[in-house]
Amino acid sequence: MRVAVLGGAGFMGSNFVRHLIKSSSDIQVLVYDKLTYAGRLENLRDVIKSPRLRFVRGDICNEELLEQVLKEFQPDVVINFVAETHVDRSINDPAPFLRTNVFGVFTVLEVLRSLDNIKLIHISTDEVYGDLSDTNCKADEMWPLNPSSPYSASKAAGDLLIKAYGRTYGLKYILVRPSNNYGPYQHPEKLIPRTIIRLFLGKPATVYGDGSQVRDWLYV
Repeated sequence: MRVAVLGGAGFMGSNFVRHLIKSSSDIQVLVYDKLTYAGRLENLRDVIKSPRLRFVRGDICNEELLEQVLKEFQPDVVINFVAETHVDRSINDPAPFLRTNVFGVFTVLEVLRSLDNIKLIHISTDEVYGDLSDTNCKADEMWPLNPSSPYSASKAAGDLLIKAYGRTYGLKYILVRPSNNYGPYQHPEKLIPRTIIRLFLGKPATVYGDGSQVRDWLYV
């Protein structure tokens, strides 16, 4: 099996690539990553030299390069982990989130459409459902989209584009909307690693609001 992992040097992507390489000797992996501040080859240091792993540095919005790389690799499935994900950053500067999470998804869809609709697995977020009210303790896959930040709105837009391409062009896809992730190789700007670092330094943990908010956490 041949698996192309877009964003495979980031937090979630690198953990997934490591799982693929170590769990089966029959899987060939392509990692396509721009290597921004949160995507680093260091995250793949224990598998980067595997003969079954190929790395290409590239931007998800570079349609020409992405198409060339996927044509050469001929994957059975493309898994997209690429995303700008920091809520606070999206509030201060939404533009990179729209570029990556909306236009980037559009670029992937156009490339896959030109390659006879290779199956896409797209990693989204539960943030697209927005905040739960006091009377609702959970949401499921049928919950209406109600994003509450530029980040979650950009992810919801990408999801809707994918669904539209599925209906219009017959694209085969799966949308995955995990809750808050944590684990190895996570960038220290995120809540759990940042809190651990602050406590190690003898600083107080950052508390949002009055501290009564509830979050689900999913180990990567």
